[in-house]
Amino acid sequence: MTAEILMMSIKEQERAAVMQQLLDGVIKQRDAAKTLGLSSTRQVRNLANNYRKYGASGMIHGNRGKVSHRKIDDAEKQQFMAIVRQHYHDFRPAFAHEKLTEAHGFTYSVETLRQWMINDGLWTSKGKKHKRAFHMRQPRPRLGELIQIDGSPHDWFEGRAAKCTLIVFIDDATSKLMCLRFFPTETTEAYMTCLRDYLQRYGKPAALYSDRHSIFRVNKEDAMSGEQLTQFGRALKSLDIESIHANTPQAKGRVERANQTLQDRLVKEMRLAGISSMEEGNAFLDAYIEKHNTKFAKPPLSDVDAHREVLHDDNELDLILCKHISRKLSKNLTLQYRNTSYQIKTKNIGYAMRGADVTLCEDFEGNIKIFYKGRQLDYQTFKRGETPPSIVDEKNINNIVNKAITKQNKYKPSPNHIWRTPINSQAPI
Repeated sequence: MTAEILMMSIKEQERAAVMQQLLDGVIKQRDAAKTLGLSSTRQVRNLANNYRKYGASGMIHGNRGKVSHRKIDDAEKQQFMAIVRQHYHDFRPAFAHEKLTEAHGFTYSVETLRQWMINDGLWTSKGKKHKRAFHMRQPRPRLGELIQIDGSPHDWFEGRAAKCTLIVFIDDATSKLMCLRFFPTETTEAYMTCLRDYLQRYGKPAALYSDRHSIFRVNKEDAMSGEQLTQFGRALKSLDIESIHANTPQAKGRVERANQTLQDRLVKEMRLAGISSMEEGNAFLDAYIEKHNTKFAKPPLSDVDAHREVLHDDNELDLILCKHISRKLSKNLTLQYRNTSYQIKTKNIGYAMRGADVTLCEDFEGNIKIFYKGRQLDYQTFKRGETPPSIVDEKNINNIVNKAITKQNKYKPSPNHIWRTPINSQAPI
């Protein structure tokens, strides 16, 4: 007679031993229920009947080795995975799950799709990194109290257009995206343009939280720039908006994490929408912001809105959100700026303005206005030569090189141009 080998778990072995004690009269039903962690003696009686009828094999679950009734059909699984491979092969499982649910009728869980993608080699589970510990900070309670701002340079259009920078304004209290806009590079003009849009939509926030980029802060200790303010810092001071600078990227983690999310989700959303330029991208951003905030924004701790009314009109905002340069007038009421002389026009002799300090306001289209004690002055200009090249930082150098290449490629000599003709073959003069 061949002995039967049973594959039993430890739990099943314990149940068999307790049932044997119960049938031998060593223990009672309530003691068996307590030992096995069962809630009633009825369950003990059922187990005892199975043990009496089938022996130890009666303790093995009846569904072992059988296909689950809830198993997903292989054909349906392959159908969805074919869609993932075609359209969402580089999506994270959670994001791919959203798209499959929205557009393809997927009804299973994120974890189910994650396991499918792992088995198919489309997703690799990333191990946890040992992170440096930082002090926790509670988010601000009111919308508009603290707005974190940052620029995110990235290949946003995946080669369909040149690399550019996305300027991000996000609220600290709600994680709500307040403003997004693409620009060629991270510049003062980019932040002032976004700030102008922000003021028109929401009003004045209490404070802006940024890194220590030279756009926001004068980092050189011996810089002789009056009040030690950058152009953007001066504009914030005029608008009565506090400027706060973070010591580390982790300190403004809300906008840094938003950048990572946008570099993943926004890039793929624009790919699916067929967007291939900065102009199309900027037109797409309003709809994306609404969708993003619906998913990721949270309610503030307080229902009070911290935004304040903008008391400046459009003309005043134009003057605030531009470049301000201080100059001293000469005896003949002239000043120099970018290799150009500006001669002030006056109806009288103008003795009072000799040696006076004036403010030259230049917008980002190159238009210039000159003010003396709040009064705009008329002037005429005299060119003096070419403007010397400006100093370029590492964030702008690629944009400058691209512009130079575009300019250089505008004109190409024809094949029969005299420059391309060998000297010996040219006709005698």
